[in-house]
Amino acid sequence: MPVILPVEGVSPVFGENCFIAPNATIVGDVVMGNECSIWFNAVVRGDVNSIRMGNKVNIQDGAVIHCTYQRSKTIIGNNVSIGHNAIVHGCIIHDFVLVGMGAIVMDNAEIGSNSIIAAGAVVLENTKIEEGSIYAGVPAKKVKNISAALINGEINRIADNYVKYAGWFKER
Repeated sequence: MPVILPVEGVSPVFGENCFIAPNATIVGDVVMGNECSIWFNAVVRGDVNSIRMGNKVNIQDGAVIHCTYQRSKTIIGNNVSIGHNAIVHGCIIHDFVLVGMGAIVMDNAEIGSNSIIAAGAVVLENTKIEEGSIYAGVPAKKVKNISAALINGEINRIADNYVKYAGWFKER
């Protein structure tokens, strides 16, 4: 059973058709849209501030979503994939974004729509990632503008696939 706990009387709220893995942890002020999935060993901690997720967000295995007490909330838009073991902390991620495996997005960073944060990248505090771009490295720097093919072939494909994968577990 997943760990789903209230913090100071505030419990997580789930949209329709969401999948929560049996060993995921979701606590506190977390509001999730429809068709979201929280995968194995992922942690979504809305204990010290709020976390808001749009529709069709997938938080993959081992990822951590958190925020900073009295300072920074975490807001995640629609059609967002957070890769395995990524850390998303007190930031804003707009719609149609892929955060790669092992990437870190720090407090008050803002990731524009239709963007990719490469695997292993570190987006430093207060960084503004422009819409339609790919950022990579430590610290993350712009590599190039994103093509329509990557938006459809990667960002949308991954978000759609995770809705499909979640369905495999619901059929039980």
